[in-house]
Amino acid sequence: MKTSVFAIDVGYGNTKYAFRAGSGTIATGMFPSLAQLAASRALSGYGEGVLASRKVAVITIDQIEYEVGPDVSLTAAYGKTGRALSDDYVLSNNYAALLFGALHFSGVTHIERLVLGLPVHNLKKYSAVLKERFSGELDFGHSRVVVDKVIVIPQPLGSLVFAKYSREGDFGPNDEHLVVDVGYFTTDWVYANGFTMDDKRSGGMPGGASQIYQRVANLVARDEGDEVNGIEMIDKALRTRTPFFFYGKSIDLAPYLERADPLITGVVKEMQNNVGQLPDVRSIMLSGGGAALYAPAIREAFPRVVIEVIDSPCLANAKGFLLAGEGSLARERRAA
Repeated sequence: MKTSVFAIDVGYGNTKYAFRAGSGTIATGMFPSLAQLAASRALSGYGEGVLASRKVAVITIDQIEYEVGPDVSLTAAYGKTGRALSDDYVLSNNYAALLFGALHFSGVTHIERLVLGLPVHNLKKYSAVLKERFSGELDFGHSRVVVDKVIVIPQPLGSLVFAKYSREGDFGPNDEHLVVDVGYFTTDWVYANGFTMDDKRSGGMPGGASQIYQRVANLVARDEGDEVNGIEMIDKALRTRTPFFFYGKSIDLAPYLERADPLITGVVKEMQNNVGQLPDVRSIMLSGGGAALYAPAIREAFPRVVIEVIDSPCLANAKGFLLAGEGSLARERRAA
């Protein structure tokens, strides 16, 4: 299947993708950003209808097989779930396996424009690397995909584009907005006048949702007297507002979350120092999987500014990447 534009947001927490379906609607998908080494033998398919087969794909990178997909396990021995949390994440095999997984599950075979995003503070450092690595014919073991060109944009810009297109009347060409993308490992912000990005007041830093989950895990471990490795399960419990199960106990995480507030405040203060008091902005728009965690601290830091969480914050960047790519391709075609 050929598609003109395909967008992938390979986040530290989840991998999201978006493309145009045959009906013209935006099709999306999402799965955890866990690239585990594939098992040497698979038993799940031999349950004679009792054990369900998992929705995973085996991706081969440098002759090593990785397992990715919606049903990849959230737990593993000693916490080794296949998640990579490092500043050079985009250079890792984990990143490539997740990107190829998105292509596999979509079924595309030829892409004219592949749109990817990077944290603001890493954009100049790794943009050229992504363009080179993921252009051309990509072979990931069981499938091949041809990519004509790769476009790389700042991650929060995807949310801004998505918000503008979904609420056309709310955005004027000179309106100023601050878009804050709270990811799993980083928090990024873009100060924009229309679609013009203010480099001096845009930035990002390590410090997203995962640092909160790790802090909660450390506090639970201290109280329980045993190590807590599974921050993926901490994440799931907080998102679903259910107790965290640990050695036969159902633990309410709300009190632990409150004790992690200083970490959130530290990131918000850093952003506040960069952007100022924002008397001229129309709104602060929050996106990303950690938006709900950071929203109270951002409201407290900017009490006189309208603050809103973008619809479907986890998928906002991927949808925005798609729309930005379609606009770029349309301009190229008109110029030609």
